[in-house]
Amino acid sequence: MTKALLLIDIQNGFCPGGNLPVSDGDEVVPVANRLMASGLYDIIVASQDWHPSNHGSFASQHRGKQPFDMGELSGQPQVMWPDHCIQDSVDAEFHPDLATDRIDFVQRKGENPKVDSYSAFRDNDQTALTGLADWLKAKGVTELDVMGLATDYCVKFSALDAVDMLPGVTVHLIADGCRGIDPQGVEEAIEAMRQAGVEIIDSSRIGL
Repeated sequence: MTKALLLIDIQNGFCPGGNLPVSDGDEVVPVANRLMASGLYDIIVASQDWHPSNHGSFASQHRGKQPFDMGELSGQPQVMWPDHCIQDSVDAEFHPDLATDRIDFVQRKGENPKVDSYSAFRDNDQTALTGLADWLKAKGVTELDVMGLATDYCVKFSALDAVDMLPGVTVHLIADGCRGIDPQGVEEAIEAMRQAGVEIIDSSRIGL
């Protein structure tokens, strides 16, 4: 058995002080560091939002749109976000307290300005793949624990895609290692993951 930990977007942009902060987003960092240091994982992967400055999900790229307005991108309904996690910016860097030296592989996403990429596995229109699923398959991963930011967006879509694209792999959501944007959205996201076959667990129970 090969066990992997997938850290979703634990970046400055999604933590307090960032351009798209998730409430208490920095509280996931100690959970991630404790799990990475536990010795329970054979592989540790992190996804990283890595947007060009003209990304189409940014409200600034659409006349008359304000952050958090709804719009459309690549034929999909799209939340218009504040400019965030722009390539090579401090906002896009991993949180400074995250033990990045323990990360084996970083999967960048959101580089195509014409489509958003919540999932670490593929773009929102499900056309372009990041290659992460094939990478994990090649490593023989049989169990995948997912945590990070934000529960109701990138975490949810990454976990759902893991179930869909990694048949036979057991997928867990580490609930206390996640923070979300909208409380109702978080509840709905967790239920959607549960219904898809993701097991919801707590970091304190891992390895018991």
